[in-house]
Amino acid sequence: MTPNELKQALSSGLLSFPLTDFDAQLKFEPKGYADRLEWLMPYGATVLFAAGGTGEFFSLEPQEYAAVVKTAAQTCRGRVPIVGGAGGGTTLAIKYAQEAERNGAQGVLLLPHYLTEATQDGLVQHVEAVCKSVKIGVIVYNRGATRLTPESLLKLAERCPNLIGFKDGLGDIERIVSIRQKLGDRFVYIGGMPTHEVYANAYKALGVPTYSSAVFNFIPRTAIEFYNAYWSGDQATVGRLLNEFFLPYLAIRNKGEGYAVSIVKAGATIVGKSAGPVRPPLSDLKPQEVEELAVLIRKLGPQ
Repeated sequence: MTPNELKQALSSGLLSFPLTDFDAQLKFEPKGYADRLEWLMPYGATVLFAAGGTGEFFSLEPQEYAAVVKTAAQTCRGRVPIVGGAGGGTTLAIKYAQEAERNGAQGVLLLPHYLTEATQDGLVQHVEAVCKSVKIGVIVYNRGATRLTPESLLKLAERCPNLIGFKDGLGDIERIVSIRQKLGDRFVYIGGMPTHEVYANAYKALGVPTYSSAVFNFIPRTAIEFYNAYWSGDQATVGRLLNEFFLPYLAIRNKGEGYAVSIVKAGATIVGKSAGPVRPPLSDLKPQEVEELAVLIRKLGPQ
């Protein structure tokens, strides 16, 4: 798949980040992960991101990472494109990106680099180096310490033909509008706020029509129902699902730091598709919180 073909695949349809399966000893469990992908694929996500944020990328060591991407690429080959997460300092991010390419991924999602902030010049050098280290398409994720400006993205667009996408997890409306005005259709624009469904309508108005869904991991039928309603302008269904599920879900998610990932793993366990526990420093939901989530999921009906 060429970078432009990946760009087209990302430009419509629901995107998602499958959980990474761990066993009781917190080791990667490839069989469960492959089974998870087989379960999710028929629901119709257009692109899946292996070892992304919801896949606990930052908890994986390099050999595990390669195994996760390879399992995803082999399982989904010819059916759903796989984009591998990459991140960390520039040298390490390059190695991750090259491993993703070597193991069959069709693209790379460049996650935030690390703790400290960086200048725009430094961020441009970082993204450019990763893009030039691979031939597959790259999507940059504006979140955390990675806060690229429209001017920086314009430089990168000119220097890096395989930089095809911009994903936003900041929620900075002024920045998004400025980027869309300056870059136009040069990039595919993806919504990446935690539980993006509650932001979807607002982002669509800003020219960011597609988004990645974490809840697709445990309520795929409902996630697709919401996306189809949102895409077709069925605001009655969008409003109903926001009130019945997403807003109460946020109330549970917001009870703990890092719960944006933990609650998804809890949801998968509730529906009989456990991916095991999260790895420290993330922590699992408390039993009462799990029960609150189970009540919400049961109200949605079979998935």
